[in-house]
Amino acid sequence: MFTLDQIKAAHSKVKSGADFPNYINDLKQLGVSNYETYVTDGHTDYFGSNNDVVTSPAKYQPLTIAKQSDFEQFKNDLKAHQNGKTDYPTFCADCAKSGITKWVVDIRQMTCTYYDQNRKEALVEKIPSV
Repeated sequence: MFTLDQIKAAHSKVKSGADFPNYINDLKQLGVSNYETYVTDGHTDYFGSNNDVVTSPAKYQPLTIAKQSDFEQFKNDLKAHQNGKTDYPTFCADCAKSGITKWVVDIRQMTCTYYDQNRKEALVEKIPSV
């Protein structure tokens, strides 16, 4: 079973969205099958193939999620983040402003799906292989 310390070590290598594919590869090697990150406070639930679950603590003070979703703005903010133009805290704040509540990464399918407060999919992305 993977530990929160192992996950933190993998995450410590991430400096921008450009580092995301390598991070996913590291998690896969640890045995993480999927995870859900909550924009409100940045905590993440990590799931393993043997029903293992590890939850990280909140990363920041709670953000208010916009009630009205703006998927176009979110996509622009995501692109900027993936191009290394914003850091993680800025990306999370941008998600909150655009009404994004969480993202779900399915490591087996290599997808990342972003959701709004109504559980509507804002975007499903294929995660590039490394």
